Amino acid sequence: MSRDPRLTLARPDLASRSLEGLVAAGAYADPKPMRLARAGAGIHVRPDLASERQDHLLFGEVFDVLEVKDGFAWGQARRDGYVGFVEADALDADVRLPTHRVAAIRTYAFAEPSIKTQASEPYSLNSLVTVEAREGRFAKLAGSGWVVEAHLTPVGVFETDPAAVAERFLGAPYLWGGRESLGLDCSALVQQALMACGRGCSRDTDLQQALGEAVDPADLARGDLVFWKGHVAMMLDAARIIHANAHHMCVAIEPLAEAIARITPNSGPPVAYRRP
Repeated sequence: MSRDPRLTLARPDLASRSLEGLVAAGAYADPKPMRLARAGAGIHVRPDLASERQDHLLFGEVFDVLEVKDGFAWGQARRDGYVGFVEADALDADVRLPTHRVAAIRTYAFAEPSIKTQASEPYSLNSLVTVEAREGRFAKLAGSGWVVEAHLTPVGVFETDPAAVAERFLGAPYLWGGRESLGLDCSALVQQALMACGRGCSRDTDLQQALGEAVDPADLARGDLVFWKGHVAMMLDAARIIHANAHHMCVAIEPLAEAIARITPNSGPPVAYRRP
């Protein structure tokens, strides 16, 4: 059985020890869990920031590292399974158990529990944080500053309407491989919306086509997904979609019929309709 290289921590010279006997490699080793200590960092196809960004880590997410070399860590994102290279100095070996996730589209961390003090980042929706102190309306994050606690929600508490989450990204710029409110692509918008509602979700559109069940295009409803080859959109109602796309270069809302008419000449008609 062939394994998807995007989701398999293995290459000819080195692989995760959990794959020993399943994948041929020159050596096997145990990955070391590390935590992203920045607001965000790209997962690249090669150890080079100029190479293609395939995915994106958010603050607090765990990256299982198998090798560190020339300033880059090679490993696998624990949250969605993607394999690639991350800047090594963006990672911290202090892996904390998160108590909350960011529930706002983005939030700043302040040096003190006051909005008049120096602000850093911001952190995007679904970042994982550990609250270590509270003062007034603020919560102190381990490894960071003070955020307005109303922008957080306890781990295990989720939203119920993925489409409403997606709508909060309206106008966010399109960024291939991005996964935050400062830039994201079509599959990341779907992934972020579903994760905020407590649903696991793969990173790429071809993998997301396995979500849920098929639905007749005549019965499309809010939260359903429409797939083209290499693209995905979420229904807001029976007629409109929201999607991050390279035509508008942002997250935009438009009638599904108009999107089909524009996309079909270049990429073909929709290939799947799914209800996650």
